[in-house]
Amino acid sequence: MLASSVLAASAVAACGSSSVGGPAQKQGCTVVAEVLSDGPDPGADPVGYAEAQVLPLHQLRISDTKLRDVVDKLASAYQEYASNGGRALSAKVTSEENVLNAICPGAAP
Repeated sequence: MLASSVLAASAVAACGSSSVGGPAQKQGCTVVAEVLSDGPDPGADPVGYAEAQVLPLHQLRISDTKLRDVVDKLASAYQEYASNGGRALSAKVTSEENVLNAICPGAAP
């Protein structure tokens, strides 16, 4: 639990110090980081982690359209991975997490 709190705090701090995007994007980064800090450990249970993230990510209300698109793609990648697994889908999840982290540094594991 403490590790999740530290991760969320560092992700929020990273979003706040980012020069990318305006207030709507920074607020979106905060809520995405909070969602991704909850749930199982992605290293211990990748499929369980992916399953735990899909619904919360789809339910987020993010006004920044660029960030909303990135979050939707990440949620879809998690959903595909949870349903089918495999190395190719794992690489897709990692790719989408990297795109999110480029906008919101440290938000995705």
